[in-house]
Parts: sequence; structure tokens; C-alpha cells
Amino acid sequence: MATIKDVAKEANVSVATVSRVINNKGYVNHETRKLVEDAIKKLNYIPNELARSLFNKQSKLLSVLIPHFGTEFYSDLVEGIENKAMKLGYKIMLCNTQDNPQREADYIQVVQRYNVDGIILASNAHNAEALINSNLPIVSVDHILAENIPSITSNNLLGGQMAAQLLIKGGAKYVLELRGPSFLLTTSERSSGFRQSLVQNNIPYISYDGDLIEPDIEKIKEIIIANPQIDSIFASTDFLAINALNIVEKLGKNVPQDIQIIGFDNIKYSNLVIPAITTINQPIKKMGELALETLIKLLNDEQLEEFHQILDVEIIERESTIQKD
Repeated sequence: MATIKDVAKEANVSVATVSRVINNKGYVNHETRKLVEDAIKKLNYIPNELARSLFNKQSKLLSVLIPHFGTEFYSDLVEGIENKAMKLGYKIMLCNTQDNPQREADYIQVVQRYNVDGIILASNAHNAEALINSNLPIVSVDHILAENIPSITSNNLLGGQMAAQLLIKGGAKYVLELRGPSFLLTTSERSSGFRQSLVQNNIPYISYDGDLIEPDIEKIKEIIIANPQIDSIFASTDFLAINALNIVEKLGKNVPQDIQIIGFDNIKYSNLVIPAITTINQPIKKMGELALETLIKLLNDEQLEEFHQILDVEIIERESTIQKD
């Protein structure tokens, strides 16, 4: 591979001049610039991006930390981030922490070594102190890392309330709540809003905390069998709602006549199953786009109009709930 020295020799200029052309910094007259650009093309020279980032003190590389690829939520989120990043001239380093504290810690070190400009945090932040102490600009998505770290979230509390009110409107008398791990902010907020509405309307409920990616199907089945009075299910994600639909139908019950089901997220698969899942829609790709825009503002020392942005949610009524006027 050609080096910067090879380019300088071909163009009969100094290495410093080639560097100024590549990084577009400092004055280079038109004729000399043309000589360097022609030499780069002739030798098929590819600049060392790490070296350029050290020279410019900016890599145009952003890190996105996610906990897994197991649900469509994160693929939609990353797509929103990446599309906006490309438009603004940035590249993405995607880090899958697998919700593992050590793996997350390793990625934090990698991010620092590779001169990354900033971090979008969508993982559960087992190493919050290390992240904050990295001195890198950070924006958290789908949760709040700290009061002094900007965040983009959906109105999960309202979403939970809306889910409960729709089930009650459909005649709910006894509800099963399927939650992801309760330590997650999104889970706790959705659950809090959901339970508030049930309590206000004197609707009894039971809850089951499980894994978001690999829910215990047999345990959920046991709960439904042991509580035949269950006539409605609220799942904190569409992925859990789809699993609940499969379980209910295997038990010989009809949805929504015997058991209503409502999910959260509005992933595309919620509309592909039969019956299609009623859900609370949150603008996932928009969350990603806003996270990227917010991070760029931090990098440019721009004032943030809103430090913790909370996006609106809406009900998407489909076939898994009873629709009444």
C-alpha cells in the first residue's frame, strides 16, 4: 500500500503539504493541491484515518453501545442513528455489550483508545461511573444515565396508562402484566403508569418479571393456567406480547375474545402475526435521529434547547384487543 511519503515523492512536495491537502487544513496553492490529488489517485493512496483523527483532534467516529441484537427495537434505533450520522458526515462504531458488565467495560476502553468523538448509550450502563469519567460527550437513549447527561426517551409512564385504559375499555377484569427486568427504567415507568390506572379503576392484576430476550415460556404458561380469571395481558414489549399470543393460543384460548393482549414499541412484527398485536407506538427511529443530533450539538458546544427529551407515544389498535366505542 502507498504511504503518505510515496504521495509526497510522486508530487515532489513535502509530507507536511500532503497532510495539509488530505486534512484540508492550512494554505496550499491550487497547482500544488492538484499535484497532490493526482498523486493520491495514481497511487490509490488511502489515508490513515486514526492518524488523521489525531492530527485533526476529531475522528468523525461515534460509538453506539447497545445491550443486544435480540429485538427489533435496537435495529430500528441503530438505523435511525446511522442514517442521520451518514448525512452529517459521521461514521458509527457499534458495540454490542450483551448486557455484560465486563464486555461493556472493555468497549469503554476501546472507545477511548480509538479516539472516538462521542457515545450514544442505549445499553443498561453497568459501568456508569467509568462512562461519565471518560470525559467523552454522551447522550443516553431509552433511559437516563445521570441528570447531567442528555437523554432521549419516550413517555413510558403515559404509555403504560394508555395500555391499561384500553384494556379496561375492552372489559378487562383481571390482568396479567408481563415485564422485562424491573430494574430497567423503561420497564418500571411503563409498569408504574399501567398499575396506577388499574388501581384507580379497582382492577386486580398479577405481574411476572422475566427476560426480554428469552422469556420463560413454561412459567408464563403455568401462571395463565393457575389463574383462569386472567382476561387481559399487558406486555412491556411487543416481543413479549408475541410470545404471550403464542402461549395463549396453544392453551386453546381465543384472542381477544378470551384474553386481550397489548404490547409496547410497535415493531413491524407486531402487525404480521395473526391476530395483529395492539401496541403502544414509540418513534424508535426518531429517537435514534434525535440522539445523534443531540450528540453533534454537544461536540459543537451548541446549547441544547431541551436536556431530557421525552417523545410522545400513541395507541395502535389492532386485532388483539376488544374495540368498543
